[in-house]
Amino acid sequence: TGKITKKEMQGIPHYLLDVVSPKRRFTVVQYRKLVLKAINKTLKKGKLPILCGGTGFYIQAVIDGIIIPEVKPDYILRSSLDKLETEDLFKRLKKLDLKRARTIDKKNKRRLIRALEIVIKTEKPVPSLKKKPRGELHSYPVLMIGVKKEKKELEKLIEKRFLKWLRQGLLKEVKKLRKIGLSFKRIEEFGIHYRIAALYLQNKITYKKMIENSLKELKNYAKRQMTWFKRDKRIHWTPPTRHPYKYAEKLVKEFLGN
Repeated sequence: TGKITKKEMQGIPHYLLDVVSPKRRFTVVQYRKLVLKAINKTLKKGKLPILCGGTGFYIQAVIDGIIIPEVKPDYILRSSLDKLETEDLFKRLKKLDLKRARTIDKKNKRRLIRALEIVIKTEKPVPSLKKKPRGELHSYPVLMIGVKKEKKELEKLIEKRFLKWLRQGLLKEVKKLRKIGLSFKRIEEFGIHYRIAALYLQNKITYKKMIENSLKELKNYAKRQMTWFKRDKRIHWTPPTRHPYKYAEKLVKEFLGN
């Protein structure tokens, strides 16, 4: 739901759409490998690859070649943690690793369990992500552009996008995922809107509450994302106007000219 249409693509090839079954786990490491493959394919054509959207963590994984903590899954520990409520998992992580607790999605049970798994297994806080000395993109110059929006405008865009998801069939999509064998628990791991839509379909909240809670959490998520991006001084932010494209175009022309 909300995926770019062929018309919106305007004939420009888009990659990493429909690349994995919802039944399979898809990690940042797997994502990174596919992105680098798509980037190299684009460069061989003599075209400019554009990495658009995504979380700060996934973007940094591609650009900087970050090293993911190598802690093997402990399924017994995960099973034990899974019995706890999400709120209790967050409280435990906050106690063991306050720094990681400040950046994690406190409603995402799967990520909380993984963070706790790393802390418990290593007996240390989750290590800061380290850059590989020679990341795959280090030989290429990278221009990072962020589109800045005023708070009220950003919130309106979030509301507009979520309501568009609903019109395009978000609830039907969740029902379809259930039909192909996915549990509500698994669906809830896909993201904020999926998690809250799943709660509604289980009759745990009303339709009105589903919309209210989704918008509230999506706005909070946007704040956390901005906190992440603001730490990266390489990002050129467009001025918060209705026409940021001219500024972005100027940056791109200067970048390509150099």
